[in-house]
Amino acid sequence: MEKRAEKEGLDILYEEALKIDKKAMQSISKNDKKRIIRVLELYKQTGKTKTELDMESRKNGVEFDYKIFVITMQRERLYERINKRVDLMLEEGLIDEVKGILDKYKEFPTSMQALGYKETRDYLENKISKEEMIEKIKQESRRYAKRQLTWFRKNREAIWIENTEKSNEEIIKKILEISS
Repeated sequence: MEKRAEKEGLDILYEEALKIDKKAMQSISKNDKKRIIRVLELYKQTGKTKTELDMESRKNGVEFDYKIFVITMQRERLYERINKRVDLMLEEGLIDEVKGILDKYKEFPTSMQALGYKETRDYLENKISKEEMIEKIKQESRRYAKRQLTWFRKNREAIWIENTEKSNEEIIKKILEISS
């Protein structure tokens, strides 16, 4: 389907998906290649639209008793931990890992769009310096953390636990207390 998108153009695939599942396509941008392809692939594989499959899963779905816990910390501390994590990724061979992927595949696989991979590829292709790569990875990681927190804030059921230098055992104990 990826090749078809390149060959025929995303507009054609979007129109085809629109004819198959108008409801699902209402929330999908004309530029959202992944989701457009997903709508088409689901229909091709199952003979049912994404909307039909979603309705079936809701109808047959099992209700779960669950709680959402969000462990948070002061922003400065969070960013410091993110920066250290990026440094550790680099120490543990991120550059060599990305180099190996680039050697193995002609194209950069979609799965390699994860934090750090794109920036490392840019560094290996001499588009940015090593220092710029490191700073970009740290910056994008911090932005991602911020988006996650924003997403969790929208969930009214989320239970927030402030991590103030507590050990993992203390946090787990608090979660178990709240859960019982």
